[in-house]
Amino acid sequence: MKGKKFTPEQIIRKLREGEGLIASGMSVDQVAKQLSIGVSTWHRWKAGYQNMSTSEVRRLKELESENRRLKKIVANKELEIDMLKELSRGNF
Repeated sequence: MKGKKFTPEQIIRKLREGEGLIASGMSVDQVAKQLSIGVSTWHRWKAGYQNMSTSEVRRLKELESENRRLKKIVANKELEIDMLKELSRGNF
């Protein structure tokens, strides 16, 4: 079964709501159940998004996406360079 995908905005909203529930005396297990997520998801989200604002999270996601794209470009260029080296040696 595939899990739900939450947007960064939804994650931050749920974290804020959960923090309020914990402050009112609920346990993490109860909070996770009320938010319809697992306890491990709560801790993972907390570690990743704890002190971030919505705009910071959005920017982080954009940067990660751009980084992935740039790594792909560099890998393709490396392959082209290796191919050209092989061709220049006459090993084809």
